[in-house]
Amino acid sequence: MKVLQFPLARITIGFVMGVLIARYLQPNLKVIFTFLILAIFVFIITYFLSKKNPMNPIYFGLTNYFLAFSIGNTTQIIHTDSFQKTNYIHNKTIFENPHLMSVTIREKLKKSNNNDRYIVLINKIDDSVTTGRILLNVRKDSLNHPFEVGTHLLVNGALYENIPSKNPNQFDYGKYLEGKHIYAQIYANVPEIKTGSIIDKDVWYYSAKLRTKIIRNLEENNFNKTELNVAAALILGQQQDISPDIIRDYQYAGAVHILSVSGLHIGFILLFVTFLLRPFPNSKRGSFIKLIIILVSLSSFGFIAGLAPSVVRSVVMFSFVAIGMYLRRSTYIFHTLLVSALLILLFKPSFLFDVGFQLSYVALFFILWLQPFLHQLWLPKNKILNYFWDILTVSFAAQIGAFPLSIYYFHQFPGLFFVTNLVIIPFLSIIMALGVLVMVLAAFDYVPFYPSKLLESSIFVLDKIINSIASFEQFIIKDIPFNWSFLVSSYLIIIALIIWFQKPSFNRLTLTLIAIIIFQITYFRTYHKIENQKELVVFNSKNNSLITERTGKSVTLFASDSLLKIGVKNKTLNSYLMGNFSSLKNKNKLKNVLFFKGKKILVLDSLGVFPKNINPDILILTQSPKINLKRFLETTNPKMIIADASNYRTYIELWKATCIKEKIPFHATVEKGFYRLE
Repeated sequence: MKVLQFPLARITIGFVMGVLIARYLQPNLKVIFTFLILAIFVFIITYFLSKKNPMNPIYFGLTNYFLAFSIGNTTQIIHTDSFQKTNYIHNKTIFENPHLMSVTIREKLKKSNNNDRYIVLINKIDDSVTTGRILLNVRKDSLNHPFEVGTHLLVNGALYENIPSKNPNQFDYGKYLEGKHIYAQIYANVPEIKTGSIIDKDVWYYSAKLRTKIIRNLEENNFNKTELNVAAALILGQQQDISPDIIRDYQYAGAVHILSVSGLHIGFILLFVTFLLRPFPNSKRGSFIKLIIILVSLSSFGFIAGLAPSVVRSVVMFSFVAIGMYLRRSTYIFHTLLVSALLILLFKPSFLFDVGFQLSYVALFFILWLQPFLHQLWLPKNKILNYFWDILTVSFAAQIGAFPLSIYYFHQFPGLFFVTNLVIIPFLSIIMALGVLVMVLAAFDYVPFYPSKLLESSIFVLDKIINSIASFEQFIIKDIPFNWSFLVSSYLIIIALIIWFQKPSFNRLTLTLIAIIIFQITYFRTYHKIENQKELVVFNSKNNSLITERTGKSVTLFASDSLLKIGVKNKTLNSYLMGNFSSLKNKNKLKNVLFFKGKKILVLDSLGVFPKNINPDILILTQSPKINLKRFLETTNPKMIIADASNYRTYIELWKATCIKEKIPFHATVEKGFYRLE
């Protein structure tokens, strides 16, 4: 991999390692800045010493990596809002009572069932100047009047800290928000919100106004609502109004990535503009003019698409790819790809942990690296065959690169992805070209009839094709267990195999075999660890009690009849099974008495009936049993009490107070999450 010989590649790796260390270890600020000053000092000394007396390049290289690592550390800390002294997260009392908050709307999110959602910037809380981002949830009313980006609001309400996931192996939405520097949410009714007269007319405001204008003009020209929502996602980056059924079809067909403006769309724009500029001379001056037009076109498209993080990073990435094309050296494409990644992470290091960022760069890297090799395997003379062969090899290269990451994050794999890409990419080319034309003209209050109808019909056909492919659910592999060690070892095998296939040799074959052995060790180590585990879990299930006993990979479910019928279709249970590489072997109706590792567990439900003289080690309270807990404790004396989420909140508070008074450990799943007994 010659790209690793490029000094910037190794510097980028050092920078990324610094960002990772700062993110997960969160070192002390004084330590971070001390290391940075030390790294700069050592770099300067080494630089001047190397000027006077040539030294081993290894030493100078190490100082470069140390400096890159320190800069990565510092960049991550500087761009983390929670380290800002004025951030609301440092005032813990702020979560105790309602406050009057002055906020500015920055971004409109997809609606939930009950709320319109916005990311807002805090200006003031009461009379204190405070900074930070929060998620504003505005409960829907009959008037349904959304707020514009840039609008100042006065909101009267209480802040709620993000709640971590309360069941094992579930998606942690609180952690996801924290990754976007959103540490709290607020829920408000429309009467509790006052709209200010001030509007921040920044770039996000004008971008949102332009998108609203385009959509309104298309609606007034009778553009079908369903197709308009898809067009808004494809061209404008707005997914808020797409039907969940359409999103599900795109997911099952392996084409959900086209519904959010990302590298694929920006790449189409780059190719489209490059095609239009073919008449320009290939002289030095002509190439430079083409480069300027391409960069302006990409930036303009990014502005129209709302300057969302995925759009900005894709525009930056392909802008550098365009620069690499301008320099007319193939190796520069890899280098400019690294420069774009480094530049983006310098300003937004949190992008490193964004799924879209990871998938975009990994997919593009594998397209640039692997696709030329795949293309050489067969060189069809027919232009049409060659076109579809290019589509297939590009799709295959991208899918190979993104495959481990996709499984790791989404735990499913659409088996017909190659069919989807062969069909939709030609359609997408037409839709993107027509869409950009129609949207640009709509921005100037002119919607051409025939192009807009052709765009509408193309999207309609695209949706029907996607729906047809998605209907073959037997080709969708779901619920694939995949952990971090599998992810790393999978990439080792993929990279080693590609290196070996490109230029077979004994050393490369050895490297491939070592990678396979590492994967096998990872596999057997993971399953050996699972097989030697035994645990009982009380889940935080609101409507029905849910308890599982796991021995190795075999899980026994204890629940009510309604949950037993659903089984693995229950999301909470399914996440647990997948995260523990397990399967559901037995389903039993929840009984009053359970035994686990010699411990007696009494389950009290709404009937409050239990055997006499039972003396349990653990008491599980479920379905709000009407008992006098103090009197019960005097006669049974359990060592631990657990209350799941099926109980009334008032009951839980009373039981908690009683347990504190009697000095008995109490675990409420609504507060502390699931309970695990090992």
